[in-house]
Amino acid sequence: MGGIGIVRVSGPLARELARAVLGSVPAPRQATLAAFHDERARVLDQGLALYFPAPASFTGEDVLELQGHGSPVALDRLVRSLVARGARPARPGEFTERAFLNGRIDLVQAEAVADLIASAHEDAARAAACTLQGAFSQLVRALDARLAGLRAHVEALLDFPDEAPDIAADVPLAAGLAALLSDIAEAVRRGREGRVLQEGVRVAIAGPPNAGKSTLLNALAGHEAAIVSPYPGTTRDLIRERVVIEGLALELTDSAGLRASDDPLEREGIRRAEAAAAQADCVLWTIDDSAPAPPLPPPAARIIVYTKIDLSGRPAGACAEGYAVCAQTGEGLSELRRGLRARLLGRAAESETEGVFGARRRHVAALERAEHALREALAHQTEGAMELAAEELRLAHEALGEITGRFTSEDLLGRIFSEFCIGK
Repeated sequence: MGGIGIVRVSGPLARELARAVLGSVPAPRQATLAAFHDERARVLDQGLALYFPAPASFTGEDVLELQGHGSPVALDRLVRSLVARGARPARPGEFTERAFLNGRIDLVQAEAVADLIASAHEDAARAAACTLQGAFSQLVRALDARLAGLRAHVEALLDFPDEAPDIAADVPLAAGLAALLSDIAEAVRRGREGRVLQEGVRVAIAGPPNAGKSTLLNALAGHEAAIVSPYPGTTRDLIRERVVIEGLALELTDSAGLRASDDPLEREGIRRAEAAAAQADCVLWTIDDSAPAPPLPPPAARIIVYTKIDLSGRPAGACAEGYAVCAQTGEGLSELRRGLRARLLGRAAESETEGVFGARRRHVAALERAEHALREALAHQTEGAMELAAEELRLAHEALGEITGRFTSEDLLGRIFSEFCIGK
């Protein structure tokens, strides 16, 4: 229920339905005040009608948009009236899917529509909007065009081997491959940044018992999400909390303290804690700074957090090994938050994300495949293996095409658009 409700129709019957519901077809792209009628000429509602003739519409088809009052009952009556006249309810994401299939947007921009709707914070919305405007697509298409040129050069060498120079001595080809490899590696880096902004990251809080893990989780979450106790082994199961810290969406996981134990229940909690740490994008390893001999952290990707500095006297904030905090008083937490952002995104300030495009895991995976294939192609070119270099270039080209939808399976399209809401 709301002040305004919108019913959108797309397809070849849109013009006919406009005449049936409104009595006439509105002038293209002009808001027209009109009454909406059912099949028996009864007035259902009154509002604004807009008509967008193909191909100058979001979907590339004729589109009719009826903006009435936001009453679920009135909107349902209007939808039923349109269905009775030949329309059907849209599937989730079908309007955006048609825009993609009709060439109005590519697949990256289509996904950006859903990402913009689902944005959990301002930076993610800004990155999704940047992708929707075509920033990521333009980058991929530019890389694609350069790769196509290199493929054409190698294929020409294969087609005319008697006239071709030794591929290993082809300096322009080697330089072109190396330059493209460097730029794709940069695209991978930027894509990873965009994925972190859009999808968020998993952060596991790990360490020995009584190191202040649950207290740290509560401090970062801003409320008591986990039970805090002075007794070791209180936390047995995983406790997950979604938060936004310094413009990044994080899933924080608190878990059992890591130590040797004969208790089967605690051992299971420790097993789950180890699994959560292994699957996390980042591990906050907590150390009780007031303990006489705290255990050393494992040699894994982590940020060391010294806790209970109100008891140890260590200065709050960043230190050589990590960060020193007092979760109860909040000392050092702001430095830890900024450090998390810098470590996970490579940028310390939110203002630095201007121009960052949103990306998904599949985009980054495709770019990584293209980077790997191009690296292999460069190695084969150096060895003079022309056919192998050509095959790796083909694989790289195919990987880039998967990002924008140039090479796309029906199964992938089904998965992507099933995530959309109705009406988009």
